[in-house]
Amino acid sequence: MSEPRAKHADKRGSQPPSMRELPEKPFFGPETPRLDPPQRPAIKPWRSVAKAVSWRAIGTLDTLILSFLLITYLGPIFGAPVATTDALETAGYIAITEVVTKFTLYFLHERAWSLSGWGIVYRKERHRETMRRTTIKTGLWRFIASLDTFALAWFFTGSAATAVSIGGLEIFTKLVLYFFHERIWARLPFGLAERGPQAKATG
Repeated sequence: MSEPRAKHADKRGSQPPSMRELPEKPFFGPETPRLDPPQRPAIKPWRSVAKAVSWRAIGTLDTLILSFLLITYLGPIFGAPVATTDALETAGYIAITEVVTKFTLYFLHERAWSLSGWGIVYRKERHRETMRRTTIKTGLWRFIASLDTFALAWFFTGSAATAVSIGGLEIFTKLVLYFFHERIWARLPFGLAERGPQAKATG
């Protein structure tokens, strides 16, 4: 009886690695908790509000400076010279109005992205946003925001050419500013709440 068993064992041991049976995975998930990261945290509305406020401060200052410079120096080129005080006043109208329009648009943009877990990874016991997610968010927001800036600039200056110049130039300045704004916020835990059993245990 021992000989057949020995032969059977030899046959199993001589099988190539590709033919050997792999160990079954645990039915109830990984045995090590680190291999089974918790659910991504819930993003609270006040985090979106705080991000909207911080970005609006940066974005409005950028729009004010660009609008003033382009209205002042491009106006004469397009046959519509503008005095410095008038250029500053028009730039101020654009910047102030976009505080309301872009704050609303940005808040809705953030809430929409908070519903998606795409591009969120679990590293060093924290949830982090990947570079790909930040890049896609940056491009999408820039498209929405530039359309808004173009519409406001056209309304207040009455010149489509000036509006295109303002909206076009801010694409480059705000792409850089927004990207770094997102990377900084990706490292801040403010407004993030754990979901599931962990939240109940800690609460």
